Formats: sequence, structure tokens, C-alpha cells
Amino acid sequence: MLVIHAGALGDVLQAAPALRALRSTGPVTFSGQPRLGKLLCELGLVDTALSFEGLGLEAVFTLTSPPPSLVARLRGFHRIISWFGARDEVYVEQLRAISSDCVIASPQPDNTSLQTVWRHLLDTVDANASADLLPLDVPKAWQHDAEQALTELGVDAARPLLVVHPGAGGRWKLWPVEHHARVIQQVIQNTEAQVLIHKGPADQEIVEALARILDPAPLYLVEPSLPLLAAVLRRATAYLGVDSGVSHLAAAVGVHAVILFHSATRDRWEPWSQTARVLIMTEDAEQVDGVAAALIERMRAWKRERIERR
Repeated sequence: MLVIHAGALGDVLQAAPALRALRSTGPVTFSGQPRLGKLLCELGLVDTALSFEGLGLEAVFTLTSPPPSLVARLRGFHRIISWFGARDEVYVEQLRAISSDCVIASPQPDNTSLQTVWRHLLDTVDANASADLLPLDVPKAWQHDAEQALTELGVDAARPLLVVHPGAGGRWKLWPVEHHARVIQQVIQNTEAQVLIHKGPADQEIVEALARILDPAPLYLVEPSLPLLAAVLRRATAYLGVDSGVSHLAAAVGVHAVILFHSATRDRWEPWSQTARVLIMTEDAEQVDGVAAALIERMRAWKRERIERR
């Protein structure tokens, strides 16, 4: 099977339950962003990956016949699932002429639907009943690299670790930096936790603003590779973030996460993970205290679990 999905990290991770359902019936090739295709392969969600840009689908958007090489390549798959191009009538007609078994659907439910994105994607492949919502398996090699990286950063393995990603793709998704700081300060004051701030390529402004408030200074994980980030998140005791691809990754690998969503996106983009606690963000002080309490309880539970295992 060929699965076509041109979305970003969070969009693609919402497809994980559907990809699992598809892969249970046969090998799956993913066509999307190369770095995401590689990630999905290593996480065991797909078998192989093709670059979306290199696939040549632009030829399917014209009324002229697609190149024979593209037709032959696409017909090499017994089924095509395209979560891309559903609104373009020419694309739909051309792809259906090439493949006798194809699903062409939007990567998101329409505006009148109350479904989450991940349930919508499951429905497009008639696999809702077989949803596997267990955390994704992080390869041992990634875990080893994460432990080494955390040690080099100064993380103490004997203490619980809170990873915070305050950034997001849009400013309207951000929680006030002062709220993040107050939560972090409460966690530090009430537990033995260490705090690790993740800084992606677009997060400089909010991370610097957070750094000016926090005392003592936290540790920083700056622009790690996706495999390293996935493994660090899996290693974390808890996670705090907003609606972002990083938050979806944290939820997908099974960390105990508190994720704050804008009211306009929460119902649609809620992660499929059973370990994520999703809240509609507000600017109320009570929410700051509630978020901090949830993370503090997780830190204390982690410590109790370690004591019981001794």
C-alpha cells in the first residue's frame, strides 16, 4: 500500500492509529516529508518511505496524461491511500484512473464534523474498530543516545525529569510565558524534579523570555534530531506543552503529558494517546495551579514507583 500525506509532524502523528491498522493487513510505503518518513519507518508504523516531492504527483493535477513512469510506479501498489488532494477534482479523477483501489480523503474532517483528526483518518480506511492506541515503540538505539545526551546536559537519572516545550507554530496557540514559569517554579519547589526546556528552530523568542524569568536556570535541549527528541520525551517523567508537533510526539511515545489547546482546536486535534491530559488553555491563575498540581503528582508517583521497585 502507498499512503500519501504531505502534512507536518503533528498532522502525520495523528495518522498513527490508521497506519497501524493498514500495516496489520500488509506492507505500507509512506510518501511525505523525508524526515517524517524516516521517523515513521524507525517507529515501526510503515515499512518504507518515499519523498513526497520526488513522487511526481504534480503531473496528476493536470488534464494531460501522467508520464508512463509515474503511472507504472503508482500501479505497483495494490492500494493507494491519499490524504492529500481530495479537493481537486482533476487529481481525484486522474488518481482513480491509475489505481483500481484508492482512497482519496482530506487529512482533516470537514468543518461540520465533531470528529478528532485521528478518528477521521481511521474512518477513511474503515479501520475504526481496530484502533491500536498503545504508545509508539522507541528504538533501543535512540534510547541509548538519549541517555547519553541527557547525561552530557547534566540530567541526574535519579531525579524525575520534566520536559517543557513552550513553543508552537502560531502565536495564537501560545500560553503566556509567565504561566509556564509559574508552573515550572511550583514543580521545582514541591519536588526534586529537574526541568529541561526544548527549543526548536522557531522557539527562540519564547524560550528566551522564559529564561529571563526562571531562577534557577533550567537545562536546555536545543534543536535535537527527531529521533533524539522522541527518545528524550519517552525518557521524561512528565511533559508540559501547547498545541504543537512536539506535543503530539510526546503524547505518541507515551510520556505523561499535560497539553494546553486553544478552544478552537482542542476537539479536533486532541491526541489519540491515552497518556496525554488535554486542557483548554485559559489565562486564569487557577489553571496555572491545576497544571502544576497535575505535574507535581506525576513527579511524586514516579518517585513512589522507583522506591517500590527497589
